[in-house]
Amino acid sequence: MTFNLALTGSDLLLLLPEIFLTIWLCVVLSVDFSMRKVSNETLAHLSIGGLLITTFILFWFDLAGITGVLFKNMYVLDHLAIYFKIMILIATAMVILISIDCVKDFRFFKGEYYFMVVMSAIGMMFMASANDLLSVFVTLEFSTFGFYVLVAYLRDDIRSSEAGLKFFILGVFAAGLLAYGISLVYGETGTLIFPEMASTQGSYGLAIGFILIFAALGFKIGAVPFHSWIPDTYQGAPTPVTAFLSIAPKAAAIAILIRMFYVGLASFKPMWVLLFVCAAIISMTYGNVVAIAQKNIKRLLAYSGIAQIGTVMVGLAAGTKMGSDAMLFYLLTYLFANIGAFAVVIAVSSAIKSDEIEDYSGLNRRSPFLAAALFLFLLSLAGVPPLAGFIGKLYLFVAAIEEELYTLLIVGLINIVISMYYYLIVVKKMYISEPIDSSPVPVSAPIKAVVYFCVAGTLLLGIYPKAFIDWAVAATLMFSNIA
Repeated sequence: MTFNLALTGSDLLLLLPEIFLTIWLCVVLSVDFSMRKVSNETLAHLSIGGLLITTFILFWFDLAGITGVLFKNMYVLDHLAIYFKIMILIATAMVILISIDCVKDFRFFKGEYYFMVVMSAIGMMFMASANDLLSVFVTLEFSTFGFYVLVAYLRDDIRSSEAGLKFFILGVFAAGLLAYGISLVYGETGTLIFPEMASTQGSYGLAIGFILIFAALGFKIGAVPFHSWIPDTYQGAPTPVTAFLSIAPKAAAIAILIRMFYVGLASFKPMWVLLFVCAAIISMTYGNVVAIAQKNIKRLLAYSGIAQIGTVMVGLAAGTKMGSDAMLFYLLTYLFANIGAFAVVIAVSSAIKSDEIEDYSGLNRRSPFLAAALFLFLLSLAGVPPLAGFIGKLYLFVAAIEEELYTLLIVGLINIVISMYYYLIVVKKMYISEPIDSSPVPVSAPIKAVVYFCVAGTLLLGIYPKAFIDWAVAATLMFSNIA
């Protein structure tokens, strides 16, 4: 058996975003090596420039309808992949911006930090186009490799080293689950490509295989009970890395889950809907309840992220095109609110050298801008109108109502109330409690730019969501036949 692996010009066009960004990344690394006095800001701006150009290329692809498949249907570039790739690139650019101040304090390997961030982004871009289980495994590990290094980047900080070790051990365990699940699925179906699995007959081996794969991907998105790495990793990792972990890998893993269950397992929908209903209920409830007891802002946002993933899985539980549309839109709202919140945390931590919620007392008097921005982001995460989070959650819950998932709806509404409680604890500290130190909190230009951008996104998606919802709807047109 022979395979023709020669790539034509049209094939290379489909790979243009990844090829361009890889070459650009090599150029950035070469500049760092060859120019001994190159500044941290120059490397950051070069990296962001490559990410923005790649984003424009993908927007061009989306508008021009440039799509296709490669490598015997193992790699697919469609509107769904383009949507997630743009989201990943925007998140990466914002993370690099909020990293500039933090990287200044690194003693070594400043340029390598940006290299690892962008390399992980490239891996996640490939994840969004993975159309078979082998590609899923390779691209998932490719993107995770960069995070293993980034989480433990603060070598002199014992918490960062501990976070890196925990993340690595559990990451290897998840990789083992994924590999074993893939072997079971291949043994039962004789194929690794999602569309070719659609006509497969059900079996116990197939069910166990896909459960193992879901467990491995559950580790990446932080769903309960695969969440144990999140609180310690979020707290110990450099805060920009925490912000990166909180959205980009989750979006890429959700893209894989959508393809796997909506395409490969469409005929088994009644079975996997129950799986996602249970995972959504447990993740929402556990994340919100445990978040109440947190005293550290990064751990609070970690458990909030677990609850938010439970909310996202409401769309998967619906198992319809509306559910997928709602997931895509909600992930976009989560991108702005969550990275914006972490940008504020970085600014405050740089000034007060603490991530404890108690030290946010009187923040409104020290920096009205940061306090107002964090207030806005927390309300959006809670789902308060007219912010983006409200529209996103409304869209998800309507998708659940369409499928008569009333228990899931009730649990979701209860969890909104619970989340409001611990978000408002932070707001109370900022606006009512007396400040421990009355000195102003300085905000650097890069962080200010990210906060303004996230505020604009949070307000725009809440007040005028139609254009973004239409974009999400167009990205999932291939699921129009799903009931």
